[in-house]
Amino acid sequence: MSTRLPVRLVRLLLGLALFGASIALMVRADLGLSSWDVLHQGLATRSGLPLGWVVNGVALVVLLLWLPLRQRPGVGTVVNVALVGVALDAVLAVLPPVHALPVRVGLLLLGVLLNGVATALYLGARLGPGPRDGLMTGLAARGLPIGRVRTLIELSVLAVGWLLGGTVGVGTVLYALSIGPLAQFLIPRLAVPAPGRPAPTGVTPPCPA
Repeated sequence: MSTRLPVRLVRLLLGLALFGASIALMVRADLGLSSWDVLHQGLATRSGLPLGWVVNGVALVVLLLWLPLRQRPGVGTVVNVALVGVALDAVLAVLPPVHALPVRVGLLLLGVLLNGVATALYLGARLGPGPRDGLMTGLAARGLPIGRVRTLIELSVLAVGWLLGGTVGVGTVLYALSIGPLAQFLIPRLAVPAPGRPAPTGVTPPCPA
């Protein structure tokens, strides 16, 4: 697999665009979102702003939290802040709300699977993690167990998002249970190998976006 920068950039952009599209599919399914997207939807509901704007805005705020943690963003980190929300709003604009339960279930399943593929593409490009991933790893680098940090962050944003009116449901549980195994399966198969090294065989499942 090519490790040239143009190829990695294409994979990064494709992965982030698909990530935004996957969120849009789960929004239209209306059966529950990932923890961070529950927060995004709750903030969008309260503020009246487009969901994609909120996704990008939260990503920017989280990126600022990297400063005291001395985390360094990569190209992929910066592009993540700008692109995911744009792709999300673009798909929502052309995909109308659906009401038939079988269609909603299909959108949910497709959204979760597409999210896993998108995660593998953008992380596998090795151009920098998403802002929320960097927050998790930055806190872990301060001596906190990464599993505990991940759980605390996920539960905190889920609780706040739910209180703000974000959608929590079976999709929230499905995403939480499946994204880790999906990422672990797909990242080694879609990642660009580091110079002189094979593609990774195991990863810590990322936070969304």
